[in-house]
Amino acid sequence: MLICMRTTLNIDDALMRKVKQLASRQGKTMTQIVQEALRKEVTGECPSHQRFKLEWVTVSGRLQPGVDLSDRESLLDVMEGQS
Repeated sequence: MLICMRTTLNIDDALMRKVKQLASRQGKTMTQIVQEALRKEVTGECPSHQRFKLEWVTVSGRLQPGVDLSDRESLLDVMEGQS
């Protein structure tokens, strides 16, 4: 059972407009936006976003004959199929 406390806060009009706009853009309620902001400020975490983990994939390969990695122009020619 989730227990929530209802409270009254005085929030600057300009800030409240920004909260409403953000909620509208993200398809969330103003309550969700305010709770996420407070949670992030108080605990330092943001539960709505998961950290992105990049998985590196390495493959073995070899340099093709006639490719000189120190010559940028010829490398571009090879990549574009011009030589």
